[in-house]
Amino acid sequence: MNNVKISTQNIVKKLAEQYPDQTEFRKNLIVSAAESLGYKGSDWYPLCDAENRVKIGTYDLSAMIIPLRDSITESSNTQANTALSMQSIVNQERSMAKVDSTFVPWGSYTDLVKIIKSEMFYPTYISGLSGNGKTFMVEQAAAKLNREFIRVQINPETDEDDLLGGFRLINGETVFSKGPVLKAMENGAILLLDEIDRATNKIMCLQGILEGKPVVVKKTGETISPATGFNVIATANTKGKGSEDGRFTAATIIDDAFLERFTVAIDQKFPSVSIEKKIVGKHMDKFGKTDEEFADKLVTWADIIRKTFYDDGVDEVISTRRLCHIVQTYSIFGDKMKSIDLCIARFDDDTKAAFLDLYTKVDDGVITNEPTTEENNEANF
Repeated sequence: MNNVKISTQNIVKKLAEQYPDQTEFRKNLIVSAAESLGYKGSDWYPLCDAENRVKIGTYDLSAMIIPLRDSITESSNTQANTALSMQSIVNQERSMAKVDSTFVPWGSYTDLVKIIKSEMFYPTYISGLSGNGKTFMVEQAAAKLNREFIRVQINPETDEDDLLGGFRLINGETVFSKGPVLKAMENGAILLLDEIDRATNKIMCLQGILEGKPVVVKKTGETISPATGFNVIATANTKGKGSEDGRFTAATIIDDAFLERFTVAIDQKFPSVSIEKKIVGKHMDKFGKTDEEFADKLVTWADIIRKTFYDDGVDEVISTRRLCHIVQTYSIFGDKMKSIDLCIARFDDDTKAAFLDLYTKVDDGVITNEPTTEENNEANF
């Protein structure tokens, strides 16, 4: 089934689970299985073509169902003979991204959905300041399309064993445990390399994979080919050239040949005022502390600070994530100024005092923030 669309494969798997002893299906059962997964006509049409039709309205899917059931049976037998301790290391369950009610579509979200939906191999590099929603946006794009989503948190120690896999001692036996990259390739999943600019040259083992080619696992000799739908998306605070202003001290300079293998690069900014108000509002709803006026003032305050930051007037910035932390803290303590104070306590004393003073002026209506043309245009997104 490797050449069949991921969505069509999922429909077949759904039918196999619902009707374990059946290989022929009426069209209405196929359509029902597709709709239960959120798929449309183009996803189930291939199952109802003339080659599969055995009589009017009935289709033989044995060519896909039987190998799938054999695979499931073989996998079950293998797992039954494997020690429980191994299951915690070699996790065969698929991790599907879940829709989050607090997410608000904005920025490059629509483009990411199109990239993932195409099921083309299209490595994407997303950069932007910390806390502006890069990782969350990728996750929610995958969730919208009901795609498997594997996130790998990159750090300076991340190496080939962490990514591709390595040998593990299980019940006195040495076995090879596949890493998240190989699992994503085999499953046709969306692989997120989070904070890739924290990596060292140890990640150069991914260079061939970023070309969409099969990889030979050096430790076993096995060749792993990418299944349909497999894609790599990387997020970073920098563009891979290090942190020029020293803000991200752990950021490294990524080899240019490695960066060149990403098809497209997206520079993600913070959301506009109008979008951010929706985000903060949804988090207030989540924590049961809806306060539209407080949301407006928080977003105005953060936007003024960001504009000053971009003009080199301050060294710190209030991120979207920081605003959501303030909302959560407010839901606990019920005190607005205390919530802001606690959530910006990591800043130096002068910066913290200046930010608190600014919020007081915004709260009193002394300072307001006029939306830009871009913000007005995005308000109806």
